[in-house]
Formats: sequence, C-alpha cells, structure tokens
Amino acid sequence: MHNTANKSRKPTRERAKGERLEARVTKEQKELFQRAADLQGRSLTDFVISSVAEAAKQAIQEQELMILSARDRAVFVEALLNPPEPSNKLRAAARRYQQKMEL
Repeated sequence: MHNTANKSRKPTRERAKGERLEARVTKEQKELFQRAADLQGRSLTDFVISSVAEAAKQAIQEQELMILSARDRAVFVEALLNPPEPSNKLRAAARRYQQKMEL
C-alpha cells in the first residue's frame, strides 16, 4: 500500500506518523479497494486506513457491548435472587405513594 504521490508532502504536526503497516493483497482486492477509494475521491492509503480504523472501532465496540451485557445480566440476576433491603428513603416513598393512592 504505497502511495508515491504523497511522499513529497510533509506530515502536519497532528498527523505525523511513525508506524508502518503493510499487507499483501490479491490483484482483485487491490483493484476493489482502489475503485472504492476513487469513488470517494480519496487516496488508496487514506481509504484503507480509514476503513480499517472504522472496522477496528466497530469490533471493539461490539466486544465491549457483549462484555457489558454479560456483566449487566449477572448484576440483574443477582439483584433478583438477593435483593437488598429497602432503604429508609424507599420505605418513606412507598408510604407516601400508598397515602396518595389511598391504598
């Protein structure tokens, strides 16, 4: 994924890059990536980097969501099986509710 057209441009301070990432792809894959980049008016490198970054963010988000879901489920089940004692504030709120509803 070399883009020789941009080699002469100096990276800006905020976009300075010190790491390299190389990948071997088939001719068909490169043509597909290039076509998509061209359609978006972007360089092949920019298209690939932004696409991979977006895919990585999505993969991490999906994994974190699954972990949180499992943790939330465990907390919920624990609360159902072993509910905490009602606090004084909760008892007072229940009394007020019963009085207002005339229960």
